[in-house]
Amino acid sequence: MGFWAFWIISVGLAALAALVLMRALLRGRIGDEAPAAYDLRVYRDQLRGVDRDLERGVLTETEAARLRTEVSRRILTADAQLQAQGPAGDQPKGPSRVLAGVLVLGLVGGAAALYMLLGAPGYGDLPLSDRLAASERMRANLPTQAELEAAQAETPQTDPQVAGDFLALMEKLREAVAGNPDDLQGLGLLARNEARLGNFAAARKAQARIVEIKGEAATGRDHALLADLMISAAGGTVSGEAEAALRAALRREPGEETALYYLGLYYLQVDRADATLRIWDGLLRTSAPDAPWLTPIRAMIPEVAARAGVRYDLPESPALPGPNADDIAAAEDMSAEDRAAFVRGMVGQLSERLASRGGTPQEWARLITALGVLGESDRARAIAQEAREVFAGNAQAIDLIDGAASQAGVAE
Repeated sequence: MGFWAFWIISVGLAALAALVLMRALLRGRIGDEAPAAYDLRVYRDQLRGVDRDLERGVLTETEAARLRTEVSRRILTADAQLQAQGPAGDQPKGPSRVLAGVLVLGLVGGAAALYMLLGAPGYGDLPLSDRLAASERMRANLPTQAELEAAQAETPQTDPQVAGDFLALMEKLREAVAGNPDDLQGLGLLARNEARLGNFAAARKAQARIVEIKGEAATGRDHALLADLMISAAGGTVSGEAEAALRAALRREPGEETALYYLGLYYLQVDRADATLRIWDGLLRTSAPDAPWLTPIRAMIPEVAARAGVRYDLPESPALPGPNADDIAAAEDMSAEDRAAFVRGMVGQLSERLASRGGTPQEWARLITALGVLGESDRARAIAQEAREVFAGNAQAIDLIDGAASQAGVAE
């Protein structure tokens, strides 16, 4: 529908509705006759009734005369009202016309003003097929990873508060990896520590090399970490290459939660809020309570639902799994043997779940700390190293793991 056609039809419909109300207001018709005309008919019937009652002897002459006088007075009053209003009961012309004019202006002008405030003047029709086609065009024209990283080039990439000895070690690590570019362990360390320094482009290159070396053996986690670093290097924007990494991660592990979170962000970027809502709602309901993506999802999903045209109620946040405050208080009163058995039971449950389903950085840290309490330093050290590999590129997670390792006495 054209711009002017829309306005002509809209204003015409508003004016038509106003004219209908205006006509009723000016005519003032309540029924088929004016109220005063109905009163006249009733009073005349009363006069005839007085004569009939007099003939039947129900009334005396005196009573009949008194009643005729009263009814005649009412007839005169009703006739005066009828002459003032007109036979159809019209309202007074002046005030009615003013009110009708205000009504027309209010309906037509008010509707136009409200649309200018809340509507989208000049915005064309946008059926679902057109929206999907527009989304596909956005997907086809995603900026490249190189373009996005170039736009971030002026951002400082190294925290000035980082200790000098750590920076010196990083230089040695870079030289070692450059001399042995197929060393997976060295590449993993480089990717993780470059990310800790904020050098996401360098971290992305190291992780891309890991995926390249592993080939078909690369896991969903490997590809998800690559996508994570690509998106961080691109300032939070999902490039076409990052989308491909997310798809590769989910082909290998359909439940890879980091990839699912970023895939939802990607769909939001290409105006598919409906797809984002489905993915993020699933993550809200299945992720561990302290999963790092839950906070941004809970903050953004109401707006996502509004954009998708869906009424959405946030699910309640589940409690963090593990021993609660009462369990811990009870453990303090246990004997040394019972306390050790309690900790071993917690360790066994955590180990089994992390090995089969994975978990959050907090859960890995809890396991490392518990192993330290049990005196299983070698196992705590191995778990800490595994956790660092799992969360390579996640600086906050690595700090948490390192803190747990230090508490367990196995810090590197």
